[in-house]
Amino acid sequence: MPADAVSADSFVGADEVVAVLRDVARLGAYFEIVTDPDESVDPTWRPFPETDRERLIGLTGQYARRLGTDERRVAASILFQGLASRLWSPMVAAAARGVVPHLSGLHWRWAPGAPVALWLAEPSGRRAGSAREAAALVRDAVVDGQLRPLREAMLGFVRLADGLLWGNAASALAGSLNVGPPDPDRAAVVRELLALEPLAGTGAFGPRGFVRRSCCLYYRVPPGGEMCGDCALLPRR
Repeated sequence: MPADAVSADSFVGADEVVAVLRDVARLGAYFEIVTDPDESVDPTWRPFPETDRERLIGLTGQYARRLGTDERRVAASILFQGLASRLWSPMVAAAARGVVPHLSGLHWRWAPGAPVALWLAEPSGRRAGSAREAAALVRDAVVDGQLRPLREAMLGFVRLADGLLWGNAASALAGSLNVGPPDPDRAAVVRELLALEPLAGTGAFGPRGFVRRSCCLYYRVPPGGEMCGDCALLPRR
C-alpha cells in the first residue's frame, strides 16, 4: 500500500512521533533519532540523504582508512550498508509500534570513531494499522526517500552493482533484529519489507537466520578472507 494511499486521518503529529522515537531509542544507540529543536544551532548537522559528491568521496576515503583498504568500492559498500543500518533500526522499531516517522527533515552527523547521529528537525508521521501497511510506509521513507538518492550520489564516483547495494540494505535490515530483545512485531515488519522491491529476492531467512544472495565485499578488507555471517559466499549445510 503506497504512502499516498493512506487516509488523511492517519497523520501523526509531532508529540506522538517524539514519544515513539524516545521509546525506541531505549533499545540502543543505533535506534536513536533526536528531535530536540535546539539542535538547529549546531552547524555540524548535514541534511540526509547526503548527496554532496565531494563530501561522499571524503567520507568513503575515511572509511577506507578506517578499514585499512585502498579499494574505494569496498569502503563505499561498507559505508552504504552502515548508513542503511542506521536508518532501518529506528524506523522499523517505530513502525512496529504503529507509527512511521516522516524523514523529510532528517539530518546526520558523523566523525571518525563516533557513531552516526541522526536528528529529525520537524517530527511528523503516519499511523500504520498492520505490518504490511507499516512496511510500505517505511519503504517509501527509507528506500525511496533516503537510500535511492544516496545510491545515485555514490554511483557518481564508484561502481557498485545494484544487487550488491540492495543486498547491503537487506542485510542491514535483517541485522536490525539482532539488537534488543526479540520482538515479533519488528520481525513482521522486516519480513514484509523484504518482500517489497527493491529488496525482494536479495535474500531469505532460513534455519540459521538471514542469508543474502550477494556479497558486500567485506572479505576484501585486510588481512582478507573474513566473511559476514549472512554472506552468500559462505558454504551452507
